[in-house]
Amino acid sequence: MLIGCTKNDNQKYDYLILVNKQNKLPADWETNVELVEVQNAYDETIKVEKEALEKYYELRDALLKEWVDIELDSAYRSVQRQEELWKEFEEEYGIDYTKKYVAVPWYSEHHTALAIDICIIKDWVLIYENNDMIAEKEIFAKIHEKLADYGFILRYLEWKEDITWYRYEPRHLRYIGDAKIAKEIMDNWLTLEEYYSLK
Repeated sequence: MLIGCTKNDNQKYDYLILVNKQNKLPADWETNVELVEVQNAYDETIKVEKEALEKYYELRDALLKEWVDIELDSAYRSVQRQEELWKEFEEEYGIDYTKKYVAVPWYSEHHTALAIDICIIKDWVLIYENNDMIAEKEIFAKIHEKLADYGFILRYLEWKEDITWYRYEPRHLRYIGDAKIAKEIMDNWLTLEEYYSLK
């Protein structure tokens, strides 16, 4: 089942698209999404949807004023790359491990280019491992507090793994485009799945 919200006439695609373990990426999404390439702090090329990237930079600038430094770690991943990743993990770790930790191709939110994984820079040290970031509760509280102002939500919430089917990831941000809806979701500590179920 494909789920989406009504988009404005000016929008090329639905920023509220739900892609998860049950909802597949629309077949034409990758041909329509407007990608921008940028280099992150450790010289990797990252692709992000154009508007999401613009709002990410606004979020980053706002956080810098509070002495919180974030950096892009990953964003868009093509269906083809996800297929390759799946095969790599299956060969190295086996099918059971792969099913648990790697999204099935066509069902990864990173295909949308609206999902952004960030890392943080603290005392000139790059912190990018999920468990290390989970320990930085104070920093991520500041980050999460500002997300909705720029149209982002925290996608994989703590204690909601039974809904999202993914563990808590403080770094996985999702651009949904509408700051008002983002605020509603964040203020009520909802997953995107729960937001759709309440509509």
